[in-house]
Amino acid sequence: MAENRAHKTGFAAEAHNRLKAKYDPQLASELLDWIRDLTGENINIDGDSKNFYATLCDGKLLCKLINTLQPGTIPEKKINESKMAFKKMENINYFLESAQKLGVPSEEIFQTVDLWEQQNLTAVCICLQSLARKVS
Repeated sequence: MAENRAHKTGFAAEAHNRLKAKYDPQLASELLDWIRDLTGENINIDGDSKNFYATLCDGKLLCKLINTLQPGTIPEKKINESKMAFKKMENINYFLESAQKLGVPSEEIFQTVDLWEQQNLTAVCICLQSLARKVS
């Protein structure tokens, strides 16, 4: 995960800091609230980036969201409960593939590392916003 990576310096650090500055905790809170309302999961809806990441990082809640919006899209037996990193990333990929099938445009789909390594949580918010628009 992100804490195992070398610290960014120079242009990479500047770019990453600009991405982090775009993160909107209010929007993240609203999205978590939307997910909680749809899935019925008892989650903390604090929009703080640490909570947002911790809530979504294993992909299970994202898969549940997709299955709430369109039952059976991701078979329950495919959703990984494993603590292994690649299994959690697989869950995120299932979500991303399903979100695209539900009409989220490819330019609004985040990359797995955007969430898994906390590279761009704003992109995750954009994807969830787009999904909310498509299914409303």
